[in-house]
Amino acid sequence: MSIIEPEIEMVDRCSRSIRYLEHGWPTNLCRWHAHEEYELHLIVETRGKAFVGDYIGDFKAGDLFMTGPNLPHNWITDQVWSEPVAIRDMLIQFSHESVAKLAEGFPEFSQVLNCLHLAESGIHFEGFNPTFARGHMEAIRDNKGAERILAFVRFLVRLNEHAEKKTLSATKLIQPEGGSKHARIAQVVDQITEHYAESYTVAQAAELANMTEITFSRNFIAVTGHSFVDYLNRIRIAQACGKLYASDDQITAIAQEAGFKNLANFNRHFLKVRGMTPSEYRERARQDLAPKRETSTT
Repeated sequence: MSIIEPEIEMVDRCSRSIRYLEHGWPTNLCRWHAHEEYELHLIVETRGKAFVGDYIGDFKAGDLFMTGPNLPHNWITDQVWSEPVAIRDMLIQFSHESVAKLAEGFPEFSQVLNCLHLAESGIHFEGFNPTFARGHMEAIRDNKGAERILAFVRFLVRLNEHAEKKTLSATKLIQPEGGSKHARIAQVVDQITEHYAESYTVAQAAELANMTEITFSRNFIAVTGHSFVDYLNRIRIAQACGKLYASDDQITAIAQEAGFKNLANFNRHFLKVRGMTPSEYRERARQDLAPKRETSTT
């Protein structure tokens, strides 16, 4: 499945204005997809890579996200989790129309629309108390009718009040309505996502897309929000992050496995993408996340 052309999911809300779901890992529900509804997404267990629009970053248990209409997204649990997980995600789907009509009837609620606007690029609610988040999710899950709607509204109000909202995707990657250039760019992205460690030049990528280098570079930026080289390096850094916390391999070996020819180049790109060195990332990840992994498997 192309990460540029996501699967479009049709959500049945004919009998209810919001939809609650939860699922474990692995599951076929975890795929690169998009839908017209907003989605609130709480990670209950595991950690891995979050793909939201053109954003690629880490996620861990307790993280809370919101995605907007037609914004492709997926959360991929790292391979270090070899055993199935009963519940990995708790999520809620709702439409803009439902919230907009509520704000129309109750003007005091209209400020929540600001949060929905940010969600068009995806939001990570940094520092939101995961216990509170789960409590809100459970209240929505366990109630019916008007009580469920009230629980949902309370959660939206708390989210809107939360100060640390990190927007994720630089571009809103709505599925293109046909067009060969999008399909050809998608073919290149699929190739480098699956074979990120191999050597690729802009010339090779342009040839694969059957475009001139200038045309390819312009179209690639328009579709992904990044240059070809920058996007490839982001994919490689994301893969390296998983190895840094999940293994004791030497950083030089991890860099080479991710496709970087020398350590200096890897360190430079890692610092640019993550804002810290690989060794700092490994130390922080293990201090913050490894103990939680050990606890979850006992």
